[in-house]
Amino acid sequence: MHCPFCRNPDSRVIDSRTSDDGLSIRRRRQCPKCNGRFSTVETASLSVVKRSGAVEPFSRDKVIVGARKACQGRPVTDGDLAILAQKVEEALRQTGQSTFEANEIGLAILDPLRNLDEVAYLRFASVYRAFESLEDFEAAIADLRADRHPNED
Repeated sequence: MHCPFCRNPDSRVIDSRTSDDGLSIRRRRQCPKCNGRFSTVETASLSVVKRSGAVEPFSRDKVIVGARKACQGRPVTDGDLAILAQKVEEALRQTGQSTFEANEIGLAILDPLRNLDEVAYLRFASVYRAFESLEDFEAAIADLRADRHPNED
């Protein structure tokens, strides 16, 4: 880690603390050359393997863009989409993996989107679950109804 004051390529960690959310570590560092102190925040990076085989960093913004398309014309705010993207990232991190197929990201969006807006969920699911017929939509709608109104047998 380069010192931000004198650009010395070395620094030593003098304190480490986990953030409140447990997703990052705050490190207090000191430069051995100028004795300047500074903080860094470290997070584990997530990678996405695209269908083409290219690997790129996970992006909450891309999750938001994809979900926003499904939510077009629905009463969903930008804040709702930001929370959805955060939930997706947290779910991915909880798996303990650092690399995901692009399709896995799409599937991870489904549950939070289902809780946010059922119509948007159906739109999104029709792509990521590759609906091929009306029966696929009917089955998804039946699942939504069963969750909303459990059978009282």
